[in-house]
Order: sequence, then C-alpha cells, then structure tokens
Amino acid sequence: MNHQSIWLILAGIALLLLCIAPLLFYVRRHRLQLQKANRRIGDLEQANRALELRRQADEDSPMPIIIIRANMPDCTIESVNPAFEHVTGHAASEVIGRSIWSLYPSVGGRKADKGLQALINDKRGGNAVVRSERRNGSPAWYSISASPLRDETGAVTHFVLAQHDVSEMKRYQAELELHANYDSLTGLANRALLRQRLEEAIAQARDHPGQKVWVAFIDLDRFKIVNDSLGRKAGDRLINTVAERLIHAVRESDTVARLGGDEFAVLMREADDSTVSAAMVDRLVQAIAHPASIDGHEFTLTCSIGIAVYPDNGEDAEKLIEYADIAMYSAKEHGRNNYQFYHAAMNERALARLQMEMALRGAVERGEFGLHYQPQVDLKTGNIVGMEALVHWKHPQLGIVPPGEFITLAEETGLIVQIGAWVMHEACRQNKAWQDAGLAQLRVAVNLSARQFAQPDLVDSVNQILQETGLSPHFLEVELTESLVMTGVERSLDVLRNLKAHGIQISIDDFGTGYSSLSYLKRFPIDVLKIDKSFVQDITSDPDDETIVSSIISLAHSLKLHVIAEGVESHEQLAFLEQNGCDEIQGYYFSRPVPPATFAQMLRQQKTLYPARPATLH
Repeated sequence: MNHQSIWLILAGIALLLLCIAPLLFYVRRHRLQLQKANRRIGDLEQANRALELRRQADEDSPMPIIIIRANMPDCTIESVNPAFEHVTGHAASEVIGRSIWSLYPSVGGRKADKGLQALINDKRGGNAVVRSERRNGSPAWYSISASPLRDETGAVTHFVLAQHDVSEMKRYQAELELHANYDSLTGLANRALLRQRLEEAIAQARDHPGQKVWVAFIDLDRFKIVNDSLGRKAGDRLINTVAERLIHAVRESDTVARLGGDEFAVLMREADDSTVSAAMVDRLVQAIAHPASIDGHEFTLTCSIGIAVYPDNGEDAEKLIEYADIAMYSAKEHGRNNYQFYHAAMNERALARLQMEMALRGAVERGEFGLHYQPQVDLKTGNIVGMEALVHWKHPQLGIVPPGEFITLAEETGLIVQIGAWVMHEACRQNKAWQDAGLAQLRVAVNLSARQFAQPDLVDSVNQILQETGLSPHFLEVELTESLVMTGVERSLDVLRNLKAHGIQISIDDFGTGYSSLSYLKRFPIDVLKIDKSFVQDITSDPDDETIVSSIISLAHSLKLHVIAEGVESHEQLAFLEQNGCDEIQGYYFSRPVPPATFAQMLRQQKTLYPARPATLH
C-alpha cells in the first residue's frame, strides 16, 4: 500500500471521529440531563407525596389549621382545614379571602392579640393566645402555634396557624381568680382583694399629698343569734341582704368586701373632686338598720363600725385593717350600733382584751369560776323566796373579776356557752344541796345568754342538768332579756313553750328596756317580769319612772304574771313598790350578791325584810 492510500485512510478516520465526537458529546449530555431530570422528577414526586401527606394530615387533623398570607396588616386567609369548620362553625367559603383579624376581633378596646401580630410582623414562629367567637356567638379562647412558610428565596410568604381551643382552661383560670379575689357567697371582694386595692389606694394617695384613705370595718350586732336560731341558710340570706345594702350605700369608686362570717369592710378613697366624710359612714349604719324579713321573721339589724385612716393611723394596708378592727371592738364597747375612729390608746385595750380572752379559755376546766347569790324577797311576808345566781371569775392574778368585765367578751368568742352551762349546773347543784340540808325550798334564777338560747339542743341540755343534779324543774327559773326573745319571735315561742312544758319557770329580765308589744307578751309562756333597775332607781323623784313602774306592775298582774323589781336600794323605793302591789324585790336594800356560805347562813338565820314580823321561809 502506497503512502497516498495510508493518508486517505487516516484522513477518513479523522473525519469520522470529527463527526462522531459531537454525537458522543450530545449523547453524554442528554444522558446527564436525563439523569438530572429523573432526579428532579423524583424530588417532585417526593415533594408531592409530602404535600399530599401534609394535605391529608391537614384534612384529618382534629386541630383547626389556617394558612394565611404574611401580608400585614390584612393577613388574608388562603385556606382552612375541615377541623376549622367543625370546631368554629365557620365555613371555609365564609372566611377564605378575609383578614385573619376578622376571626380575632377587638377585645376590651385593644386590637386582636398583639402577641400574634408581633410574630407575623417579625416573620418568626411562636405561640400566642387569642380571644375569638364561634359562629353561634359564644366566646372562645385559642392557643395559636404560628409557623412561617418561605419561598425559594427564603422570604416568608405565608403562615400556618394551628389553633388549639383553650376555652375550658381559661374558664377554670377565671374561676380560680374569682375564688382568689371574691367572696363565694356575696360576690363581694374578699380580704385579699381588699388588701390589694387598699395598697393601690395608698400608693395613689402617697403621690397626692393631702388625700386620705378610709377603711371601715363592719360587724353586725348579735347576728349569731339569727344564724344559730334559724340556721345557716337563713343567715346566708341575711348576709346577702346586708351586702346588697352596703353596695347601694357607697360610691362606685369605693370597695365593699366581706371578710368572713358577719364581718364586712368598706374602702373609701379620696380624689381631687371627692372627699370622704363621717356622713358616708352614717349611710352605712342607716343602710344596715332597716328591718329585714327572712323566712317570715322580721329582724332589725344594727352594726358596729371601726374606722382607720391613711395616713393618720399608718401607711401599711394590713395595719390599717387591723386598726379598723380594733376600733370596731371599741364601738361595741360603747353600746353597739355606732362607729368609732381608731386612736393609739385603743391598742392597749385591744391587747388587754386579747390577754383576757387567752386567760378566759380554759378557765372552766381550771375551776376559776364561782357563783354568788342575790336573794329575792317577797314583799308581803318579807321572806326569801328565791335567788339569782351571778357568776364571777376568780382570776389568778387579777382576783375577782365581775361579770360586766368578761361576759361580753365570752359572748363574742362563744365561750359563754361553756361558761353558761357550768353556771346552770352549779346553781342547780347548790340549790338541791340546800334543799337536802333542809334550809329552804327556793327557786334559783339563771341568766341565759343569746348564744345559749340559740343552741338547737338547749331544752335537752337544761333537762340533762336537772337530771344530773336532781333538782325539780319548778325550782329552776331561766332569765331571758326582752330584746333576746324578740329576735326571732317564732323560734323564741317554740323554745319557751318547750321549757315551760317541762315545768321550768321563765322570767323576762330588764323589762321595759326592749321593744316587745303586748300581743307578743301575751303569747309568751312566761311567769315573771323583772322591772329594770334603771326605772326603779328614780321612782321617788321622776314622775315618768313612777308611771312606768306602776304601769308594768298593773300590766303584769292583768296577765297573771309575777313582778320582781331589781335594784332596790332605799326604803323610799321599797315603800313605793309595796304600795303599788309589786310582788318581790331584789337589791342592795336587802342584800348584795353573796357567796354560797353567806347565803346559807342567811337561810339558817331566817333573815327577813321585816325583822319585827315572824319569819316563815317558803
């Protein structure tokens, strides 16, 4: 083969290679593009599967899902899942295309939840709680989980909002807050909320020198009688009545609180255009004093009010409440149905009262109580025919403490029930002992306190004491004040009739100082009227008292009742009572209350009002 042929062959091969090379490059390039396309298709299929799963998840999710555009301020709704329609009641067609804020409207003058707005503004994910309304108008609270969606450039274009209903949790929280700050019976503020508002009022007044804040501590007088007599439900209704009256007696800026039981408080604050005055406290007293009808029973309530003032009495909220409480007890000491302003000297009395209360507890068990007896004398024969048992307290340090210094405290603390039971038991035991000794057949009068009279088992307790001591019922006389039996008349009638049915004598003490009518007096099964000593002491100098005493005697006799005059101290008083037909007297003219041994000696010696006449004890 010559050289020319070889070059031709080589040239042909070169030409062939030149033709094949682009084809091979194209094939390779096409293969690479095909592989890339296949991968892209795979990615798209995977993305489609993920989207389908996401769509299916959204469709099947029990949680409402909302997709919105991140176009503040509208944030247009683009889609919602079926759960959204089911939970909220809103159809997809009703909300798609609307602003998300149409679902979360203004609340309390503020725009829809600023927490969610901040998330969308900052293009970040997070959680927020918003208030909304269901289609039926009922309120709803939702916890929103916001997740941003980004495009291929990384820009946030949409948000996925997962909406969880937390309405029940919010309701429970509201209930907890209600119980934490408000009284469950009346709906008034409780002690915690009162203290909080008092602290706020003090802070405000501190920024405005000269402004004052008043705290009025209110305690109903003798409310426990009503509560114990008619039961707790009746007592609760009376408390609600008082709460309503107090609310209507104060300004909108004031706070009425119930501190528990029958204790209330009113916070009254001054402002630039409003001052606080005693007239406002007068309105509180008058509001409570109106008669109230509960279960057919009419009650006339009164209250005792103590007042502490910022900054005069202090700048601490808790101290002001405490000082108002102390002043309230001072109001009770001044006869109840009044108000007192706190002053420093009250602290000393409050401390003394606390010390006495501490000492009073357990005094019965320690055997610190004793009885004295004051004779009751028949004006016709001059003989001792009865006696009143009077308790005194043998204090280890203070010595003999008269009843006037501790009975009120015992009544307020409830200790009077235990003390009263001891007094009755000891009086019956002593009387029976004197009878067994052959000294006399006398009746013994024992005072019943309001708390004792309100006990549901009072009659059973008295009968048990009589059985334990062996004293016959007709030798026991229970004394009740006129005002006490007139508090809850129907129940008083039931109790008195029950006592009378067992043979126990009944007397009305301090007659003439209360407000009983003749119709009620006629219905009560009583045996004795005791004329109060306040009328007896001036019968020789005051024509009005003469008329009152003679009228009481005449009235009692017309009702076939026995009459005893208390506090007889002079011969002139004795002569007037004898002339007007009084049956018996009791007082210093004949004898002070004396210890049992002295009283027994009087019986042995047959002491009489008329020594010149022969004494015959009955």
